Amino acid sequence: MRIARKNTKTSSWLKNDVNLSLLDPLIHKYNGKKGNLIPLLQGTQELYGYLPRGAFEKISNETGLELSEMFGVATFYAQFRLKPVGKHIIKVCHGTACHVQNAKEISESLEEALKIKDGETTDDRIFTLESVACLGCCSLAPVMMIGEQAYGKLTGNESVKIVKNIRLADNN
Repeated sequence: MRIARKNTKTSSWLKNDVNLSLLDPLIHKYNGKKGNLIPLLQGTQELYGYLPRGAFEKISNETGLELSEMFGVATFYAQFRLKPVGKHIIKVCHGTACHVQNAKEISESLEEALKIKDGETTDDRIFTLESVACLGCCSLAPVMMIGEQAYGKLTGNESVKIVKNIRLADNN
């Protein structure tokens, strides 16, 4: 099953509100090295949690990489993000095993509870909700992951309770 990539708003991507000097060691490490584009993008995302527009411009200016090539790679690979994500990324599996065990109920329950759609981030930037093709936990279907923690054999209500508990723990 292929999960379609969502066309999301990039208004936050147009802002340049990050400290670009954090990129200096990364650029120094990879500048002039063959195959440096993906490591530069990965390192940038690790620094900021996403790929800010200003980072593209700085990397291009200092390495000579073309903006169009960088943007093409960043939009081709699902690992890269052009907008900030939440502290906790909720991945709901929609692979075959989870699909037949009603993964749709989990996604719909989380969307309703968090007041966001698939691919979006809550206004407080605590949660980002993503549908994924497979988490490799078929025996736990339906399953979701939050960070590195897998939660299986879920119902919609159980998934909402888990998210509420994480929010409570974050507030303490």
